[in-house]
Amino acid sequence: MRTRQFLTLALSGVLVGALAGGLWKWQQREHPVAADHNGPGIQLPDFTLPGLDKSPWRSEEWRNKILVINFWATWCTPCVREMPLLNRLQMAYADKDVMFVGIAVDDAEAVQTFVREHKISFPILLGETRAMALMKLLGDRFNALPFTIVADHGGAIVMRRFGEISEQELTSLLDKVTLGH
Repeated sequence: MRTRQFLTLALSGVLVGALAGGLWKWQQREHPVAADHNGPGIQLPDFTLPGLDKSPWRSEEWRNKILVINFWATWCTPCVREMPLLNRLQMAYADKDVMFVGIAVDDAEAVQTFVREHKISFPILLGETRAMALMKLLGDRFNALPFTIVADHGGAIVMRRFGEISEQELTSLLDKVTLGH
């Protein structure tokens, strides 16, 4: 009987591990945005969130730009690792009508300290619970961080990425999108 219980527990552990590993792997890859019959794909919804100075930022003000929106938090290790990359690419693509926006799912004071210490040069918005709802609306069903989307000049989402993004992946996409405009 003990052997049978041990084997049952061992098999259960293997199955749980495989499911967790599969979910992790799924979150770490790019998820293309499927087109439907009526148009190119999911549109970036209009939203308003406060900046670090508490003034409102409205997404419709950026419709003429290619947007890279990154949901992140100061306590998220992969988020913190990719911030220097996003900061560097903001400067590199600024003259190509690309705008990076960070949406922090975090405490305002921690975010302000992080932005100041790391000299982040792109807008950082404070999302709190509204950011979680926006993430879900954009396809992040698990509220996984970091979560990055890229929207073209018309607001059509051309990429959703769960997990840390690589420089090669992001520059390749941005080069394609900026050439297409």
